[in-house]
Amino acid sequence: MKLTIATKLWLPSAILGVVVVLMTSASAVRTSHLQAAAKEAQESQQSKLELSLRWAGLTETAAIAAVALNKLPIAIVTVREGARSLDHALDDMAQVFRMGVWRRLRHVILPQLAPYLAAAARSGLSLVWKIVLIVELLGRPNGVGFEIGVAFQLFDVTRILAYALAFIAVMLGIETFLVQPLERYVARWRPRPA
Repeated sequence: MKLTIATKLWLPSAILGVVVVLMTSASAVRTSHLQAAAKEAQESQQSKLELSLRWAGLTETAAIAAVALNKLPIAIVTVREGARSLDHALDDMAQVFRMGVWRRLRHVILPQLAPYLAAAARSGLSLVWKIVLIVELLGRPNGVGFEIGVAFQLFDVTRILAYALAFIAVMLGIETFLVQPLERYVARWRPRPA
């Protein structure tokens, strides 16, 4: 199936993005140099895509790197804002109760960062799939982006719409059945509005 290549490119990029975001968000809060670098990197999305594809060629590794390079700055900035808004009183409480690093991360920090991680996931999902389509369009010999490019060259509007609608259905399915339930599970401790 044509969607498997896009999925293979998206999943490693998403995992790499989450790991790097969590590792860098705490240090990005403390240093203005990293904040300026993240903001500058966020502004040059298209050039990173082109450079990574030129440096590494049109391989799957280059596609994954291009997706990760384009997503990471936005995710880092989003989670950095969440780290800035952490409640220091809860951190003090964790120190008073002598919570270990992992318990503090699981019970104090991650629940406060959950809305920001969800926002980063949503923006990443919308951005990453577009980049995967562009990478497939530019130089992959298969995939949805390649098929849309072929249909565009042949002026086959029906085929373009069929691929676009299938792609939209997959995106909505991921949002509905993966992102939203995960967000509800993480935020189960919060009171619901009446």
